[in-house]
Amino acid sequence: MDKLLVATNNPGKVREYRELLEGLPETVDITFPAQEGIDLEVEESGDTFAENARIKATAYAQASGLLTLADDSGLEVDALGGAPGVRSARYAGPGASDADRYRKLLAELAGIPPGQRAARFRCVVALALPDGPIHAADGTCEGEIGFAARGEHGFGYDPVFVVEGYGGKTLAELGPEEKNRISHRARAVEAALPALRRLLELGS
Repeated sequence: MDKLLVATNNPGKVREYRELLEGLPETVDITFPAQEGIDLEVEESGDTFAENARIKATAYAQASGLLTLADDSGLEVDALGGAPGVRSARYAGPGASDADRYRKLLAELAGIPPGQRAARFRCVVALALPDGPIHAADGTCEGEIGFAARGEHGFGYDPVFVVEGYGGKTLAELGPEEKNRISHRARAVEAALPALRRLLELGS
């Protein structure tokens, strides 16, 4: 059986990746660092999502000896010059919760009117073998930042991200199945799947 290591222990991402990768052959064992006993802290020192995704994919591939999928993702808000960007997870400081981060974002955008709150989620997926990065693909989901948190699904900034073309709903108001059709992570994984399938075939 082929193994694919998905380099995250974030519970929200683990759930999403299990669903997003359902279309892979049954012979592929999708595993995560905690399952493999890998306790690795990787410094995300890149200036872009692509750089950070490659850094993580390479580090976990070398640590595990497995084909590895890693991503870096975040929120880009036009009115903030693209921030929080690659700092999305660290936006409110160490130890901050998802709610801390989106509340800070809403405070930063106080006074910014509708029509000037455009934003997008961006995700870059990198695939690496132990000898280095092989492929990267990205995906985006366009929308705007709302004025209050709404919805019970998702994680991160989902409750304040109003999805373009979905009747004013936030990502957190969409069910998992619907989100996994349109999210930035879903689109990045879809773009990466042809290369992933080729790499799995090479390793079999």
